[in-house]
Amino acid sequence: MLNKNKLLSQREVNVIPDVSKALSWLEAHPNALKGIGRGIERETLRVKPDGHLAESGHPDSLGSALKHDWITTDFAETLLEFITPVDQNIDHMLAFLRDIHRHVARELGDERMWPFSMPCLIDDADHIELAQYGSSNIGRMKTLYRQGLKNRYGALMQTISGIHYNFSLPLSFWQEWADVKDAESGKETISAGYLRLIRNYYRFGWVIPYLFGASPAISSSFLQGRESKLPFETDGKDSLWLPYATSLRLSDLGYTNKSQSGLGITFNSLDGYVKALKAAIKTPSEEYAAMGTKDADGNWLQLNTNVLQIENELYAPIRPKRVTRSGEAPSDALLRGGIEYIEVRSLDINPFSAIGVDADQVRFLDLFLIWCTLADAPEMSADELLCSRKNWNRVVLEGRKPNQMISVGCSETEHSLVEVGKALFADLHRVAEVLDSNQGSTQYQQVCDQLVASFDDPELTYSARILHAMKENGVAGTGIALAEQYRHMLCEEPLEVVTEDDFARQAQESVAKQKQLEEGDTLDFEAYLAGREG
Repeated sequence: MLNKNKLLSQREVNVIPDVSKALSWLEAHPNALKGIGRGIERETLRVKPDGHLAESGHPDSLGSALKHDWITTDFAETLLEFITPVDQNIDHMLAFLRDIHRHVARELGDERMWPFSMPCLIDDADHIELAQYGSSNIGRMKTLYRQGLKNRYGALMQTISGIHYNFSLPLSFWQEWADVKDAESGKETISAGYLRLIRNYYRFGWVIPYLFGASPAISSSFLQGRESKLPFETDGKDSLWLPYATSLRLSDLGYTNKSQSGLGITFNSLDGYVKALKAAIKTPSEEYAAMGTKDADGNWLQLNTNVLQIENELYAPIRPKRVTRSGEAPSDALLRGGIEYIEVRSLDINPFSAIGVDADQVRFLDLFLIWCTLADAPEMSADELLCSRKNWNRVVLEGRKPNQMISVGCSETEHSLVEVGKALFADLHRVAEVLDSNQGSTQYQQVCDQLVASFDDPELTYSARILHAMKENGVAGTGIALAEQYRHMLCEEPLEVVTEDDFARQAQESVAKQKQLEEGDTLDFEAYLAGREG
């Protein structure tokens, strides 16, 4: 029996790449990890005290959603998005994010911020107002893009919220690891390193929804009377759930674009990725062509009839990114300067945090993304990317099922999720020791020790913990109670790193910048759009 278990354990370990040499290198070069850059984007719906979607516009006191650096909107007027500046200090970054929440909580009056990824109570999706950005051409284009999303996928899909984590390794890492001299001359090498990270993320990133998925249930209002193929259990009132689900947000209930699956976008080279992305925004779609760009009355329906209206429409759990210059497409920025950072998009809102995310999650993501960079990552075909999606689906729909198995790539061989997860954490613990040695602490190791227990006891996962509350009090009841608790907490707390004067200045400057844009437009809207298409 012992020998069999030993063999099984060894087989599971072999599922993940052998990173021992890279980890030994890292342990000999701990300073290479000093200066990691991080940023967070948090989305949250504004709701009434009874959990129904707010009907008010974006609060004027928060400034211009088009031009504010920290507080904007995503798809809808009621879907807030908070953005932190790039930060090398986790505690400072989270304090900044919490200050944004504190300020906004005070400005919302009787409204609250919804604490879940899946939407609140929405009676009629047609009443969801698209985000408004003023009368400038760029502002109108942003709203029209959202009109296209609504017509293509439905407004409800677009009100699903998440946490995006932006991550960059310091130049010193690339200099030590890949013999890069500087960012400009080494941009191809650095980009190749980030693409390796992304390929490993597709293969093993299911660990994120397993640990942190927090959307195992939905309000029945989300289906708006539609049938679902998923075998939901229900309390007979407002709540539907799957017993072993981790993240329904990442399932086919969430934001997906089935027409994107045939685009052949891969992450083997930056040129190949950009070429495929550019092709996608020029590939006509029969379905969207039938819809047209305008209705019979001349009202705009979408930006164009291609598979993607713009590059950001591509559904992806992770994205290579570079800060764009004015008027520059994301793919052109990547070609110009290479990959600057990556954006992780698979985190559900953490319902156990007033700000939707906590330091343990950030530290885990640091560990995992560093591991993804160090581990070998063979090239992935478009077919293997689709195969990896099946693996993710298994975890998001039934990741906590006893004896759950997973595969790697398109292999028919299956392995124990628990054993693969524990083998991965053995590597992550060594990365944690390096990061802790730099900081003279044990925080990263503590995160490892705490989270690895979730594989032997799935009841410790976020999804299991929140599902207990949802079964007892309903999805809406749980969300309403948490929203009120966090509103009270945030309104009572003093600001830590951002002042009220800073927020007032940002609001005033953002309004002035929007007005300047609106006064400076020289083209009519149709000519502006035609110029962008050209």
